[in-house]
Amino acid sequence: MQMRFDGRLGFPGGFVDTQDSSLEDGLNRELREELGEAAAAFRVERTDYRSSHVGSGPRVVAHFYAKRLTLEQLLAVEAGATRAKDHGLEVLGLVRVPLYTLRDGVGGLPTFLENSFIGSAREQLLEAALHGPMETEMRTLVLGREGRTWECFLIGLER
Repeated sequence: MQMRFDGRLGFPGGFVDTQDSSLEDGLNRELREELGEAAAAFRVERTDYRSSHVGSGPRVVAHFYAKRLTLEQLLAVEAGATRAKDHGLEVLGLVRVPLYTLRDGVGGLPTFLENSFIGSAREQLLEAALHGPMETEMRTLVLGREGRTWECFLIGLER
C-alpha cells in the first residue's frame, strides 16, 4: 500500500485517460507514475481483476486488481519508488502491510486496520488478503495464526 498525499492509506491507481485504450493500460501507466519504472517489469492484466466498488464521486467506479510479485520485483519497486514521477506529490511513500496477528491478538494486521484508508481500500486489502493470489499459509496468518512471517506488500509474494 502507499501513504497518499492526504495522509490516508490506499493502493496505487488513478483515472483512465483518453490515451489509455483499456482499464489495464490506465492502471499500468498509473503504477509507473506512482511506483516508478520498476513497475514496468510486470503488467497488470484483466485476469488480475478482483472487484469493483462504486466511489463517492459522481460516475466514479474503483476497479480493484491484485497482482502477485516475486520478491525481486517487490524489492525493485521499493528501491525505486522514491524516484517515481508522483513521489512527494500524490504518493508520500510505500507501506508494507503486516499480514499477521501478534500473540496479544491485537498487534499486526488488526492494529494496522485502525489507520485511515481512502475509499474502499481497507475492504480491498482484506479482500486481497483473504481471497487473493496468496498461499494458504498466508491466508491462515491473516486470520490470526501465530507466526513471525513478514510476507506482505500489495497482495503477496511468490516463494
